[in-house]
Amino acid sequence: MLKFPTVLAGALSAALGLTLPVHAADPDPRDWDAVLEEAKGQTVYFNAWGGSENINSYIGWAGETLKERFGVEVVHVKLDDTANAVAKVLAEKSAGKDEGGSVDLIWINGENFASMKRQQLLMAPDWTTGLPNWAYVDHENKPTILTDFTIPTDGLESPWGGAKMVFFHDTARTPADGMPKSSAELLEWAQENPGRFSYPQPPDFIGSSFLKQVLIETIDDRSKLSQPVTEASFKADSAPLFDYLDKLHPNLWRSGKAYPQNYPDMKQKLADGELDIIFAFNPSEASAGIAVGELPDTVRSFTYKDGTLGNTHFVAIPYNASAKAGALVLANFLISPEAQARKQDPSIWGDPTVLSMDKLSDQDRAAFDALDLGIATLKPDELGPALDEPHPDWMEHIEGEWLRRYGAAN
Repeated sequence: MLKFPTVLAGALSAALGLTLPVHAADPDPRDWDAVLEEAKGQTVYFNAWGGSENINSYIGWAGETLKERFGVEVVHVKLDDTANAVAKVLAEKSAGKDEGGSVDLIWINGENFASMKRQQLLMAPDWTTGLPNWAYVDHENKPTILTDFTIPTDGLESPWGGAKMVFFHDTARTPADGMPKSSAELLEWAQENPGRFSYPQPPDFIGSSFLKQVLIETIDDRSKLSQPVTEASFKADSAPLFDYLDKLHPNLWRSGKAYPQNYPDMKQKLADGELDIIFAFNPSEASAGIAVGELPDTVRSFTYKDGTLGNTHFVAIPYNASAKAGALVLANFLISPEAQARKQDPSIWGDPTVLSMDKLSDQDRAAFDALDLGIATLKPDELGPALDEPHPDWMEHIEGEWLRRYGAAN
């Protein structure tokens, strides 16, 4: 929908004898003083996954900081599935609610971003590069900041953190030299150690990520994954993945008749001795769990020699958000050196930064250098290659087929 300036819209309405919808112009982050002034007193409804206490605490800290410094209130709307927030915005658009929407900022990437971009549910493009703290972002060396699951971001979402799939285990029970180095080796390990591995049921993000990892390793031509699914060849292209899962599932925890609810549930099962190998999308996750007492200090990380999934997660502003200026202030704060260094601390969250150390001041760089990333965090040269995420269309098809085949088991 075109957004006319208020005066022009009023004049046109009077001249034509029409009643036109009048929309205020979106705040421009390149006029930051005006954004800060408009943001004062606004309440930002930040729709973000709420399944992790340490992440919830971090978002709470960010909200308290915004209220104190900028007069912006932040309400964390805790989601169990980001798609629910996307559906809410879509329902508002379908009802003609083009202003005063209920979602101001959303934690997003992948299929959900692709869906919102396709359906024009996001605030006008290129606001991200106008944020003052964009100057610190390492978009030159981290291609997933500008391309989200093969979809160009076009300044529609602001990077928040990096991600890389890692596995971990408790060395008090399982020796490090026996850990698998590929999905094929993981299958062999599971067959030799039945009931000691599992993954969350898709569409849980972590569970779907496991499917993508296996898909990348088993498909006959990886180049197909950078494009939408070809319907005529999908069955053949995905057959190796489902053949793999057919062999794996009888050897899962509870013989694949039930699945861990999510990553925190997997983490608890590792701590309780129910599972021996789990995985996360954060290289510091094991150290973070140790730091807050959720995991024993004998837990260590490992990865696959030929690489694991890597991506960036973002925040985005819906096109009809009620508090766009406040959302801009929050998005900008989340990529500040202060907030990014705190987020990377494993005792707080452990989520990798999207900033370039070369762009920071000596003082800000020192804050990152001082971080203790923990005894279970792999060094950058130990993480192995980052594998590109498939086009979002693949997971829509894979998740649907997974549910058809295995979903009734849960």
